[in-house]
Amino acid sequence: MYSHIASNRRKSFLLVAVFIGILAAAGYIFGYLNGSGYFGLGFALIVSLGMTAISWFWGDKIVLASTGAKRIESRDQNTYLWNMVENLSITAGVPMPALYIVDDPSPNAFATGRDPARASVAVTTGIVALLENEELEGVLAHELSHVKNYDMRFMMLVAVLVGALTILGDSFFRFGFLGRRGNRDSGGGILAIVGIAFLILSPIIGEIIKLAVSRSREYLADASGALLTRYPEGLARALEKIAAHSQPMQRASHATAHLWIANPYGSRQRFASLFSTHPPVEDRINRLRLMADAR
Repeated sequence: MYSHIASNRRKSFLLVAVFIGILAAAGYIFGYLNGSGYFGLGFALIVSLGMTAISWFWGDKIVLASTGAKRIESRDQNTYLWNMVENLSITAGVPMPALYIVDDPSPNAFATGRDPARASVAVTTGIVALLENEELEGVLAHELSHVKNYDMRFMMLVAVLVGALTILGDSFFRFGFLGRRGNRDSGGGILAIVGIAFLILSPIIGEIIKLAVSRSREYLADASGALLTRYPEGLARALEKIAAHSQPMQRASHATAHLWIANPYGSRQRFASLFSTHPPVEDRINRLRLMADAR
C-alpha cells in the first residue's frame, strides 16, 4: 500500500515534468523556426508552469465542472448518501470528502482531488437509483480507496494536462491559419504546423500517459474497498449491474473517461477498446468473489 502511494507521488511529478518538457520543446522549435530565438522557449515555460499550477490547485474543480457535478452541501440534502460516505470515511481513517452528484441516468462514480484532505467523490443519480445499499457502499469504498492511495491526484493531473495539450494544439492550429490570412509575416504558418503536430501527437501522448496508469490501481482499489466494507460481494454485484447497463453518459469526455469506475461511453462502444486503464470487469468480479470465498 505504502509503495503504491509513493509510486503515485513519483508518477505525478514525472507527469508534470513531461508536460513542461513537451511545451518547452514546442516553444523552442517555434522560436527557432520564426527567428524569435529564446522568446518561444520562455513563453512556453511561462504557459506550462501556469497550466501546471492551475492543474495542481484547481484541477479537481475543473474536472467536477466538466462533468456537471453539483455539490451536496449538507446532510439534509441527501441523508442516505451523506451518512454512507461519512461512515466509510471514518472506517478508512480519511477526512470525509466533498460529496457531489451528477444528474445522469447512467450508473457511474469517480474521485478527484489533490490529497485526502481536499478530495471529492461524485456519483451519478443513475448509480444511486440502480444499486442496493451494500452495492453502492462497495462503489463508494472503491472511490475512497482511490483517495487514500492518492490515485485520484495522478488521474486528475492526467485529465487536466492532457486536455490542455489538446486545447493548445487546437489554438495553435486556428491562430496559425488566422495569422496567415491577416499577415504573411506573422508566423501563422509555423503556428499552424505546430498546431497540427500537437493535434496529432496529443492524443497519442495522452494514451501513453494513461497506459502508465497501471491497471493494478483498479485491482488495488477493488481489494481495498472490499476490505473496507468487509463484503466483497457488494462491489462484485455492483460491477455486474454497472456492466449490464450500457447507456452512455450525457456528458462523456475522453479527457476524464479514465476517472470513472465504468466506461462513460457505454460498455458496447468502440471506445471500450481504448479504455485500457481499466481491467476487464469480469476479471475484477472474479477476483472479488475469490476474496469472498477465502474469508
